[in-house]
Amino acid sequence: MQAAIAGCRLCRDKPAGGPQPCLPHEPRPVAYLSRTARILIAGQAPGLRVHETGVPFNDASGDRLRLWLGVDRDQFYDRSRFAIAPLGFCFPGYNAEGHDLPPRRECAPQWRQQVMDAMPQIELILAIGQYAQAWHLGNRRRKTMTETVCHWRDYLLANESPRCLPLPHPSWRNTGWLKRHPWFEEEVLPVLRAQVSLLIA
Repeated sequence: MQAAIAGCRLCRDKPAGGPQPCLPHEPRPVAYLSRTARILIAGQAPGLRVHETGVPFNDASGDRLRLWLGVDRDQFYDRSRFAIAPLGFCFPGYNAEGHDLPPRRECAPQWRQQVMDAMPQIELILAIGQYAQAWHLGNRRRKTMTETVCHWRDYLLANESPRCLPLPHPSWRNTGWLKRHPWFEEEVLPVLRAQVSLLIA
């Protein structure tokens, strides 16, 4: 499946429509699947630097995410510890304001369930951002990303497997959000780090 994902050109060859008819550059799917990792990092879509390097979260957002998780780069990229699979595997390009576009609409319907079925050992999904939360929480998510993250206990402590912990995107664009919601660093991050420490041991 890793090889099949790497060879996917669906967003170039059979676009689903939307603001752009097809991906504006050559696709470069980025995902780290694992047979043993117990944690899945479910992001939105790679940024430009990740597209250029082929390494997930190889940017400032990744630095902040690793800080949140309490792990270093070696631990983070150890596929026996973490699987990394965004909703969209390819960098979607920029909008007119210079912000990343949403994940391509072709990707998740084609791949998401296959990815989850291939990793039945996953115990914890870190759903980063509204698009990952929409897929993994479905109609259980709240009206906004902030409300969803605020009710994180409802998802993490639910009697289901795998469990899901919704997180905001670690982009530096969200620094203002973090300052306005100090409860995230005070309440959520200690629990997140404890869960990660337990599951990667």
